[in-house]
Amino acid sequence: MHYDPIKRQAGRIFRSKGGRVVFFRLLNLLLLRSWYIRKEIRKWARFATPDASVLDAGSGFGQYVHYVSKLSGNFTVKGIDVKEEEIEICNRFFRSDGHGSKIVFEKADLTTFVEPDAYDLILCVDVLEHIQEDVLVMENLQKSLKKGGCLIISTPSDKGGSDVHKNGDTSFIEEHVRDGYAVEEIEQKLGRAGFRRIESLYSYGKPGQLSWKLSMKYPVKMLNLGKVFFLVLPLYYLVIFPVAMLLNSRDLYKKHSSGTGLIVKAVK
Repeated sequence: MHYDPIKRQAGRIFRSKGGRVVFFRLLNLLLLRSWYIRKEIRKWARFATPDASVLDAGSGFGQYVHYVSKLSGNFTVKGIDVKEEEIEICNRFFRSDGHGSKIVFEKADLTTFVEPDAYDLILCVDVLEHIQEDVLVMENLQKSLKKGGCLIISTPSDKGGSDVHKNGDTSFIEEHVRDGYAVEEIEQKLGRAGFRRIESLYSYGKPGQLSWKLSMKYPVKMLNLGKVFFLVLPLYYLVIFPVAMLLNSRDLYKKHSSGTGLIVKAVK
């Protein structure tokens, strides 16, 4: 299943300033990983300096940059991505939103991007599973953090991530170069990259897995059949939305012994 074309189409639909804000709110509600990432950002922000610098490594639509910018207007935030179209859209939106030089987006490849000792927080949300040279990226992000800075990662786990549950299954998202990480694997790789304190927790337990199927997997499968299904989606979500919200909330506040996602925090 090709996921990127659907994402590009959605991003183009919500290009206007008001549309982009609505789009961010929808993403934050529907994507369970956003619930986890925003929770971790809030924890970090309680102890952050007023002039903290943040990097979103693989910024995509820019929803996490937008969230961080609303926590404090004094934070300096940079988003980087390999997709030039998204970089242009994000720069245009944030300039129109009055952020000036505090927020900027740049095209960059994480396998070569390094800004030594520049950031207090780096986000890497659903990115590493797309990159073969993952340890190299981890090393670059470690170098780019200030001492004591924190890296927050969201990625599929090896417990059914990318909808791969047994031998012979293929990834739901064909753009992934790996189906998911074992906790031991990603922690060892981060240790090799120079991080000194690493914490991992499972996301997408049973409630989250059901929510993901209802709110993401089935709609994406429909949209891959044809663009006409964009007309059906509002009615579909009208029914599914309350159920997905209850499931996401349940997943966020329950400790999982296993899950199809991982949230990892690593400190330099």
